[in-house]
Amino acid sequence: MAPEIANGDHDGTELPAEESVSNEPSDPEKAEKGLEEQNLDPVFQIVVKLPHKPYQIQVMVSTQEQVQDLRNSIVEFPDTFQYSCFHLEYNGSRVNDYVELSEVKELAPGAEMTLVEDPYTEKEARMHMIRVRDLIGAAGDRVDTVHGISAGLSLHDSIVPPEMLNPTLQNGRRSASAPTSTEDSHALSEYDFNGPASIQTILPQTKDTPSKTVKSICVSAWNPPPHHLRQKGHLLYLQLTTNEGEQFQITSHVSGFFVNKSSNSKFDPYPRPQPKSASAHSLLALIEKLSPSFQMSFTALQEYNNRKDPLANFQITNTIPANPWLVPVSESSLLAHQSDLTRTQETYLMSGIENAETLRDWNEEFQSTRELPKETIQDRVFRERITSKLFADYTDAATRGAVMVARGEVAPLNPTENRDAQIFVYNNVFFSYGADGVGTFTSEGGDDAARVAVGKDVTGIRIVNQLDIDGLFTPGTVVVDYLGKRLVGQSIVPGIFKQREPGENQIDYGGVEGRDVVAENEAFIPVFSKLSKHLIVKKHDVWDKEGKKHTLEGSVETKGLLGTDGRKYVLDLYRLSPLDITWIEEYWSDVSDSDAKPEETNYPHRMTVLRPELIETYWRSKMGEFIKAKLERRRTQTSGPEHVDSKVLSDAKGIAESKAITNGVGHDHDGTGPTATGEKVEPDGLQERVDMSDFDLAFNPDVFCGQSPQSDQEKEELLRDEREVRSVCDYLRQNVMSDLVRDLREGEVGFPMDGHSLARLLHKRGINIRYLGKLATLAKEQSSRLEALNALSVQEMIARSFKHIANRYMRGLPAVFVSSCLAHLLNCLLGADFNQAPKACLDEELQAYYPNADWSFKDVDVQSLRVKVQAEVHLRYRYILDRDWAANLKHIQLLREIALKLGLQIIAKDYRFSASSKPITNGNTNGAADGVNQPSNGVSSRKKKKNGDHELASQSSESLSLSAPTTFSPDDIVNIIPVVKDACPRSTLAEEALEAGKMSMMQNQKEIGQELLLESLSLHEQIYGVLHPEVARMYHQLSMLYYQLDEKTAAVELARKAVYVSERTLGVDSNETILSYLNLGLFEHGNGNTKIALIYMKHALELWKIIYGSKHPDSITTINNAAVMLQTLKHYHDSRIWFETSLTICEEVSGKQSVNTATLCFQLAQALALDQEAKAAVNRMRDAYSIFLSKLGPDDRNTKESESWLEQLTQNAVSIAKHAKDVQARKLRRVQFSPAITLGTRPQPQVGQSSAGTTLGSDPRELNRIDSRSVDELLRFIEGGGETSKRSPAKKRSSRGNPKRRGGLFGNAV
Repeated sequence: MAPEIANGDHDGTELPAEESVSNEPSDPEKAEKGLEEQNLDPVFQIVVKLPHKPYQIQVMVSTQEQVQDLRNSIVEFPDTFQYSCFHLEYNGSRVNDYVELSEVKELAPGAEMTLVEDPYTEKEARMHMIRVRDLIGAAGDRVDTVHGISAGLSLHDSIVPPEMLNPTLQNGRRSASAPTSTEDSHALSEYDFNGPASIQTILPQTKDTPSKTVKSICVSAWNPPPHHLRQKGHLLYLQLTTNEGEQFQITSHVSGFFVNKSSNSKFDPYPRPQPKSASAHSLLALIEKLSPSFQMSFTALQEYNNRKDPLANFQITNTIPANPWLVPVSESSLLAHQSDLTRTQETYLMSGIENAETLRDWNEEFQSTRELPKETIQDRVFRERITSKLFADYTDAATRGAVMVARGEVAPLNPTENRDAQIFVYNNVFFSYGADGVGTFTSEGGDDAARVAVGKDVTGIRIVNQLDIDGLFTPGTVVVDYLGKRLVGQSIVPGIFKQREPGENQIDYGGVEGRDVVAENEAFIPVFSKLSKHLIVKKHDVWDKEGKKHTLEGSVETKGLLGTDGRKYVLDLYRLSPLDITWIEEYWSDVSDSDAKPEETNYPHRMTVLRPELIETYWRSKMGEFIKAKLERRRTQTSGPEHVDSKVLSDAKGIAESKAITNGVGHDHDGTGPTATGEKVEPDGLQERVDMSDFDLAFNPDVFCGQSPQSDQEKEELLRDEREVRSVCDYLRQNVMSDLVRDLREGEVGFPMDGHSLARLLHKRGINIRYLGKLATLAKEQSSRLEALNALSVQEMIARSFKHIANRYMRGLPAVFVSSCLAHLLNCLLGADFNQAPKACLDEELQAYYPNADWSFKDVDVQSLRVKVQAEVHLRYRYILDRDWAANLKHIQLLREIALKLGLQIIAKDYRFSASSKPITNGNTNGAADGVNQPSNGVSSRKKKKNGDHELASQSSESLSLSAPTTFSPDDIVNIIPVVKDACPRSTLAEEALEAGKMSMMQNQKEIGQELLLESLSLHEQIYGVLHPEVARMYHQLSMLYYQLDEKTAAVELARKAVYVSERTLGVDSNETILSYLNLGLFEHGNGNTKIALIYMKHALELWKIIYGSKHPDSITTINNAAVMLQTLKHYHDSRIWFETSLTICEEVSGKQSVNTATLCFQLAQALALDQEAKAAVNRMRDAYSIFLSKLGPDDRNTKESESWLEQLTQNAVSIAKHAKDVQARKLRRVQFSPAITLGTRPQPQVGQSSAGTTLGSDPRELNRIDSRSVDELLRFIEGGGETSKRSPAKKRSSRGNPKRRGGLFGNAV
């Protein structure tokens, strides 16, 4: 299997109208023409003159960049670190920071711009202080509520240090931690395939302490300046202590910084007299003047920082960084809590005395950004860039506010209401609980329905944001799960709290009070009709409680509000699609009904909405059937395609695109494959236009929601709508799910690795998570390949059920007892085999301070928790766990899933999950590091800490009560981070360029294609910033495309960037990070760095053990690739072992008589021959031939080639046996195979992605062939010992092939 690169990220249901002949240029041609018209992205060099040494620098720029980007590039150069408050001039005129370079008159290659220092304001002085502290390493560790421990961690440089990749780094010195190797060793030597997962794989290595440049720099006790000195330009007072021990009081002035005459006891902020005076425009330059050792230590600090790739060090600003679920112990040098006075002053430095700078009118910013022009490409780039940054800022602010609300640190606006009904405002964000506090969802399922509704609402808002409909506005929305509570943070819509006149509704369009009162407003019809068209929602009738009919464009639950700012807002977007009525009728009933199902078996809520991806998939399938039927009728009426009327009636492609929901429905924008069933609907070779005017399919989202039509016609219309929705539900169960299972069984798509990748795969196919149980049942009924799917589905159901149970217990607890609750529940679930009767560990004295808290978690024991989990799995997923499910848990994998879902950060140590087994997370089982939590005597082991304090926790801190040892203690859960869902849209401009580039590559327009792909990369980096998950996916896709184009150096560079960004934004052990490592290893091998490639492969396999375990179905490809790499290094025996392992897993997964098994037998036969096992090679080749013969028939190419190989191997085996005593003859006759004759390496398939189309424009069937050369050619190679033909030297690539030419790391602002 291989990633489907050439075909793009479509859903596999191409339409025949896409093949129609048109006089208009193709999309790539349009895109390229547009780029030429805009004169975008010619890259050239300019000179920037400086006021200080080195007096000028050269900078590569692009006309598409803004002057602000150029400013950001300048301040990142080591020679220009000191500048932060300046402007740029060209030809004597000041250049606006917010215009594009293309708008600067007469700017050309080689032009000279001048950097002019500006006077400081207080804000700029504070920002300069923060920047200098970070630059010189004076900032201590930061404690952040949103960013957890080791947030944004990258492990790449500890796996393969930069000096190993580039030996010229660090003056040729190799790091002590760099892997060393000899010709006879490699990273995979003695690798244990069945060994336990090692937590060391995802822990950072102990790092050397960087050199200190100053002892301290902080805000002085004399700050802020009094009023009369503010009038003289004084901004801040600072205090500096140099490494020499000398203390200086510094005044920040509008003109710069100078040393004043103040002391700790005397205030005199005026400049010192000569010769002790010192001043500079930059604080960095002033420190250099005051401390003789500063320059040397600052240079050493830069060298230390440069050991890592810049991507590993840059601050993440446009997304929440990934937080690892396993972290080193708090005593580790990696997490040492340093004394830093300025840490307490950072809020002042960032926000000022009044703290007014952080109070932003979020709603006005959102709506003003939406109203920005988007006529030109420059307009769109600026607009999308501002949008991305604004959503990131809002998500960060809303998350911080939600954490404070959950911890009880914000006073409610309505304190007399019950807790679930309370509302809060903090930092201009409106917060409420995701619970049914006012009874809105009483008939739908209460709190469970409300919790689901707010999650669906943020998804709906993301869809509307992506559609970007003119005149329709949405509030900024974030959903945060923290400490068992779900909170919703929304920007305050003007007028939402306004009390209207009597008789007026609070809502202008849609349901006002549920479905009882319905409002209509003609002003909302145009924008709602556009929204409904995209969402495939039909205009339909609804009836209020008085039986009055109202005609709405959307669901009655979707509301329109005319804000006091005159804008039209859409609210409550949790019902954009119809309900899954089949599920409701089977598993849910209203508790007030006389025939209601028992509460323990009744589904928790009625909010079972079908996914928009499913709606579009169904719509496309129906349109495909419509087109096929119409073309079939046309065939019968005409003699051939040449008689088709050439008049254009309608373009099906245009309709399909207009219906496509651009939030990812129907398209997979992150490169993880199709979302639909994969069926093709185009007719055989016909290139025709089809009249689509009479194809009308849309859905009524309000069916099965208590509507009461009055007339017979209305009733009939509602029945038709209900039948259509039922057909979608049937399509989901009978087609979509079965197609997914089939694709996974046949190996047509990449296999999910963990719960997150499984959930994403299901969502892309339009399958709700509630169908996990049915998916597990289908997998159980299928072949052995799907045993992994069944196990993964069961594990995901258990993890999600535990999350719901834990949330219920945490919701009523004070924050200080949450870790005790979670540790006890984890002991009951995962540590039951070690201690069958764990007791909750509580501080009874502290407990007395909270008499009203819910302490029911103390009563949970092993058996009761198992019963609760079983009941929850059956209730939510309709799946009955096996009796021995608790004995078959994958402990470390399940612990990871639970930690990620609840936001836990757990100490990394050897947890004991059973009394008899060794710790499964690490090979170290000595002493106290055995994962057993016992009362501590307070004595620490100095020797163990010296050996590596970052590795393992020796013991938990002193227990609060004496009890039997348990697997987990409260001290093991060191932090809980919020789990966030946001509504940020993706960049349509960057994705359009990406799709156009892929289309050009498919049409063999490689030059245009590469230009467009590089354009898309540049747009991704400009709009998102370099450190963003979408950019990581872009790097990943582009690296594979370059590898297929034989641009191997560029492919390696892009793949390495994908690893860095994936680790820091998605997680060091996310499934996408693993795929990035696997492909980086593959590309390094293709580039001739096989030993480094094997290091990457080993790391990826170790990560795989942590998130899944061993013997994952897709690991066959990985192990096979590693075996081929070992052959390249001539480690033939090791290579044979890896081929044998790959074959063993393949036999378990696919069966011993599958074609995949035959192919691996073929490869293993070659490996055995290379390892001088002639007889075994013959046997394996005979196995391959037998399977090919029975499965593919005697005429298949694979069968014929394996037969020829079998004959030759048999002859050579006989010859070797006859001349066993004749050493010379044996040397002459034995088969010397080259690694080149194996199947070779293949890119690792992404989860849910089709394996077809690995290479651009190739026939997917080629993947099944076992060798690209004829048997005769291969035998001539074996006999003659040389290649049959030598590859011509690669031509020198043009600059367009280098991704660093544009959109490189320093080409755009981070």
